[in-house]
Amino acid sequence: MPANLTPQYLSAEQRFKEAATAQEKIAALEEMMAVIPKHKGTEKMRAALKQKMAKLRTEKGKKHGVSKASAIYAVHREGAGQVALVGAPNVGKSALLAKLTHATPEVADYAFTTQLPQPGMMPFEDIQIQLVDLPPVAREYYKPWMGGLVRQADLALLVVDLGSDEVLDQAEDVIGIMEESRIRLASEVAAPGPEEEPDQGVKRTLLVANKADLDQGGVNLGILKEFFRQRFDILPVSAVTGQGLEEFRVEVFGRLEVVRVYTKAPGKKVDPGTPPFVLKSGSTVIDLARAVHQDFVNSLKFAKIWTSDRSKGSVKFDGQLVERTHCLEDGDILELHA
Repeated sequence: MPANLTPQYLSAEQRFKEAATAQEKIAALEEMMAVIPKHKGTEKMRAALKQKMAKLRTEKGKKHGVSKASAIYAVHREGAGQVALVGAPNVGKSALLAKLTHATPEVADYAFTTQLPQPGMMPFEDIQIQLVDLPPVAREYYKPWMGGLVRQADLALLVVDLGSDEVLDQAEDVIGIMEESRIRLASEVAAPGPEEEPDQGVKRTLLVANKADLDQGGVNLGILKEFFRQRFDILPVSAVTGQGLEEFRVEVFGRLEVVRVYTKAPGKKVDPGTPPFVLKSGSTVIDLARAVHQDFVNSLKFAKIWTSDRSKGSVKFDGQLVERTHCLEDGDILELHA
């Protein structure tokens, strides 16, 4: 009997494969168990998932020195998504983090100022996105744990210095080192064919051309586009002047491939102080119900939805009843009835 795995299961499975810590692996496995179809065709798969969870929980309970030492390199995922900043020395990653978040990384003109991963929360409208500044990617410094954090992230930002005549070398060096760690940076992750496995090594990436204020006439930006336009979308910014930073926030949010969904009590308006639920694109009403509370999965009777068509400035749904499998869009408002 075929397993008929759902997109939600496959998404959780992908997060399990990319997880860097036991806690993240366990969380992904728990979600896989929650969404896997329950029939004879998945009996062996469910048994295997339970065995993996038991093994990870046992290992997590053991205390040994290696785990304590590696804990300083772990970054707990927070907010609507986790974004890793990678780049050569002195390209301004820490300056971008300081400008976009409330983090206070050490910013200096000498190389390798950043020694440990430095997270910060970037506000975007009514949500927060986690940016993680990594130490410079260079052959004399690169450590395996850095690649682990890039794999774990939902998105990578390849940061280069437009004020440097070596901007192409900066990008190519980082790309080469990442590929040696079996991480391929690219704008899009190609969808697999009907008989192909997903390319686990590809990390969705935006090329961020920092220090645009130092690129007189846009010469280096033109060179960068000539060489990399087929592989990356390129966004010029400046942590000093603020150029492009608002567009940066929009671009990062869009590439996370998530939707914000709001809930309200029956007969009442949305509480403006209540944060939205952030779900993966393609999520359905039942996925939202699960995010609100696991009990809703079985007790949900029906749902009403309010949706605005932003492109036309009109109302698409106005309190309309929708199926449990209805696909949600960014900005939807739902009223769940159990």
